[in-house]
Amino acid sequence: MCGCCGDDKSEDKADLAHPVKNRGCTDIIVLLLFIAFWAGMIFIAAFGIVNGDAFRLVFGYDSFGNTCDSDNSDKKIENVSLSGFNTKGRPYVFFMDVSNPFKSKAICVNKCPDNDQQTLGDVELFSQQTGSELCEYDIPVGEYHLQTQSARGPCPLTPLNASSPLLFYCIPKELKKLSYHMKNSLIGYLNTRDVFQKVLSDLINAWQEMILLSLFAIAFSGIMVLLIRFLASFIVWIILAVAIVGSIAGTAFLWWTYVDMKTELDKEEAINLPLLDVEINSERAFLVYSIIATVLTVILLLIILVMRKRISLVVALFHEAGRCISAMPCLLLQPVWTFICLLAFFMYWVIVLAFLSTSEKRSVNAEGYIEYTEHETVSYMWWYHLIGLIWTSEFIIACQQLVVCGSVATWYFARDKSSLGCPIGDAIRLLICHHLGSVAFGALVITLVKLPRMILMWLHKKLKNSENKCGEYCMKCCICCLWCLEKCLKYLNQNAYTIVAIEGKNFCQSAAKSFTTLVNNALRVAAINSVGDFVLFLGKIGVMAATAAVGLLWFKSRSDLHYYAIPVLLVCVFSYLIASSCLSTYEMVIDAMLLCFCHDCDINDNSPEGLYAGDSLMDFVDGTSKELNANRLKNISEEEAEPAEV
Repeated sequence: MCGCCGDDKSEDKADLAHPVKNRGCTDIIVLLLFIAFWAGMIFIAAFGIVNGDAFRLVFGYDSFGNTCDSDNSDKKIENVSLSGFNTKGRPYVFFMDVSNPFKSKAICVNKCPDNDQQTLGDVELFSQQTGSELCEYDIPVGEYHLQTQSARGPCPLTPLNASSPLLFYCIPKELKKLSYHMKNSLIGYLNTRDVFQKVLSDLINAWQEMILLSLFAIAFSGIMVLLIRFLASFIVWIILAVAIVGSIAGTAFLWWTYVDMKTELDKEEAINLPLLDVEINSERAFLVYSIIATVLTVILLLIILVMRKRISLVVALFHEAGRCISAMPCLLLQPVWTFICLLAFFMYWVIVLAFLSTSEKRSVNAEGYIEYTEHETVSYMWWYHLIGLIWTSEFIIACQQLVVCGSVATWYFARDKSSLGCPIGDAIRLLICHHLGSVAFGALVITLVKLPRMILMWLHKKLKNSENKCGEYCMKCCICCLWCLEKCLKYLNQNAYTIVAIEGKNFCQSAAKSFTTLVNNALRVAAINSVGDFVLFLGKIGVMAATAAVGLLWFKSRSDLHYYAIPVLLVCVFSYLIASSCLSTYEMVIDAMLLCFCHDCDINDNSPEGLYAGDSLMDFVDGTSKELNANRLKNISEEEAEPAEV
């Protein structure tokens, strides 16, 4: 049972009414490999937490290596004065000489000077009134007027321009008052921050809003599922209408946002005001989003135009899936547990990544200040951590798929469906006790395809301006082929889990069996699945578009984000995953029912007891097949008639 690709020639007609009985553990080797891999993930998390400081991504650090707004007593650096200073309550980075931040000493303050300071006496008065100490930490406030002032401290150069926090840095309120050299120097310093760390900083700053938007996506997806269940004939048309209006409105809104941002940047450029990379990259990002949205909208409208005549088929299909879900209403709750697991894992992954990205070596630069350089082993840990993200996410999703498929299989292969106990509980017990290895195997297969595609996409971006156009074209073809392969394998995996639930075979045998069954019934499966999957896809897009619109309006006003397009994009991805988890319940039920029906036909077609399929399902499948054959014969006759007319 624990082998991989054996072929059981003796097709035993097992007691299909009790698919949970007589099981062994499948794919144990892969399960042990998955457990060993997670031991490595835990080691990486421990390494990052011990050596990193995630708060440094948000608040920055001073010239002594202290993270602002943190207790640094356990991070003291030997032979560095004022290292290990407790900066709790001091979240902002303040430069002694804002005109040259690269060579200026920086300290952490609890408030940026919000009015002009002409002399050290004014600085001393400001510090006494607000408690914000603008000289080095060991200088008493009452002695500020006795100290020297320079870019290296201990007190700042005066006059000081009034400033306000920007990305937790004290930046002069009116850049126009600064000289051209000072503006370029200051903006250049902000632009030198690593893009990866900027993105992580945005995610940390916006995590609360992202969670709220994810909850909004859950609520919207739940409403969509209930409407499909009880108002199938009505909601299908609503989904199509909302998809058309939403795609057009969303595309128009993206173009409006891009034009608005471009207008503002053009005004600043016209008066020779230097621009932040943040602003330029956000403008480019929304231009790309707008173009992609326009192309997808055109494609969507064309597909709806072609498939409009098969809407009645979709309604009947949802009614059949609704019968199964009515018998097991708790199936609709399975995406909730999947979402909770995905959300918890994603939060864990981002937190570990934040610590890992700050696991850097501390050294003293030429100016005598502390700076951080990348640890030599961290880059390898990033790749390991990325593989863990893909494999574990796919594992969690695959667990839901096997539970749903196992429940549908138990319900389908029951002569007396009224006497069923708890099919979902049986499927969960089947998963935990017997088939975690098969689920890990299926997730590993997707990971082995998805990871090379991501690597090729990264290389393609790095070599974007290469003169070797042939190599660039070949790379694009490889990325496209891997994407198609990934989609095919995901569909095959889901059907393999159904066979695992029915027969208890290992992953490879189940995948081979499901593939053979699907090929033998390709025409029937394609006719039934294509339109239904497309409408469900529109429902997922609708949830994503609604969530993204709220997120865009929410994040656009945030001044503490470097690239607010990044949280919006991530919310889009996560809301689509949430909608997929919820609406894919119908998709999985439909796919599992069809595969069970095909498997039932192969085994029990000539059985004296007959098929397990109910009369309504038989009538629906037979009617669909007849309609498809009639359309095919009609097309053939029309093609034969055309030459005769000529």
